[in-house]
Amino acid sequence: MALALPATPAQAAVPLPSADAFYTYNGATPLAQVKPGTVLKTRTVTLGADVNPTPLPATQLLYRTQDELGRPTATVTTVIMPPGSTVAPKIIAYLSFYDSLADKCDPSYTLQGGDPGANNTQLTDAEQAFVEAYVATGNVITVPDFEGPGLHWTAGHEAGRSALDAVRATEAFLKAPATTMVGLTGYSGGSIAAEWAAELAPAYAPEINLVGVAAGGVPVHFGHNLTYINGSPSWSGIIPAAFHALAQGYDLDLNTYLSTYGKSLVDKDKHGCIGDFSGTHPGLTAAQMMKPQYQDILHVKAFADIVNNLIMGTAPGHPTVPMLLAVGNNGSSIGDDVMITGDVEALAHEYCGQGVRVLFETYPHSAHTQAGAVFEPNAVSFLVARFAGVPFVDNCATVGQGNSLAPLVPASNPRPTTSGTPTATKPGQASGSSLPATGPAALVGLTALLLMAGAFAVRRARA
Repeated sequence: MALALPATPAQAAVPLPSADAFYTYNGATPLAQVKPGTVLKTRTVTLGADVNPTPLPATQLLYRTQDELGRPTATVTTVIMPPGSTVAPKIIAYLSFYDSLADKCDPSYTLQGGDPGANNTQLTDAEQAFVEAYVATGNVITVPDFEGPGLHWTAGHEAGRSALDAVRATEAFLKAPATTMVGLTGYSGGSIAAEWAAELAPAYAPEINLVGVAAGGVPVHFGHNLTYINGSPSWSGIIPAAFHALAQGYDLDLNTYLSTYGKSLVDKDKHGCIGDFSGTHPGLTAAQMMKPQYQDILHVKAFADIVNNLIMGTAPGHPTVPMLLAVGNNGSSIGDDVMITGDVEALAHEYCGQGVRVLFETYPHSAHTQAGAVFEPNAVSFLVARFAGVPFVDNCATVGQGNSLAPLVPASNPRPTTSGTPTATKPGQASGSSLPATGPAALVGLTALLLMAGAFAVRRARA
């Protein structure tokens, strides 16, 4: 079974979120006084105009959430009801790998057929198909723009809270009871939202009946990921965009630290999506972007503090539901070219030691996209099984210790200067397959596997 994704452009008639009044809260009550997860606006839309022969009706909700620093914001989730369903709803939050600094890749926009640009069309077309496959399981699907209006890609606490608030909003819209079962799933950038939601849920949203979380291709420790991709042929292309995203999320004046060359790279990428900057700076190192006194960036206090704040597994408490944690390995024994196998194993080991039931999966000889092709059908089966009450079998007894997830130790900050020139440093260890292999062949294979898994899950659910 295979799916041929179209090469035709997406519909151009859909207004960008920045030009769409629906995305702006204009209520009389100050947003800070509105409870997180509150539905602020609703509208009916049609999805799937790009890849699905039968467009899907959906409802979009503007809901209240908060950013990385806890400030109140409003963002959108897209809710798709299973056709003809008469049973009590179960909710899957599908957490997109949109990895974006531009609203042209917001899932609420692209799922309607909004045009993300030629470099991102294959990715957004694939996600339309993924969402349709999850709908085929017979459950309600909610797809939040969890980066928020500020597009704070990589900001884990914001992503996790936004995912949980999307579930709250979806339940309120459906008038669903508190017993409604909820599952979360996300790969790559979506795993940031899924994993942090699992960590934060016991304290932030204890009323949600979360029954399982699937996270694949997980960036557990950004300091390790940066070292891994530093100087790689392709994945190093995401470094300027990631720096900008984190700086925006934490209100850091990035220009204080960037060289002239670094500023030019950030300016080039700060309004793009993952398909726009993936592979665009082959061999780039972080040091080349920084002023001389900041080239050891992971020991600069401002950056080390941010990285340490985003090490997964550091929220007070721990997840309380079964988890599927998965990662590929390209055969190097390090990782999948961007995510690090031993880091994900270490997170699984930590959770197992805290009593969390974890199924840790590694996918040998699989780079990032190939690992996704294995993860997605496994995630479908995992969530359907949780909804069906199938006993969960973890593998905690065989999970190794993995890598150290110790925080970075910052040095004292030197005084800023106003000049800096790029310097060459030794490339990192990543082998450099392109991000999420944006070519159509890899995505067609991934989509086909997911659709097959969706059909299988439906058969199991109805059996």
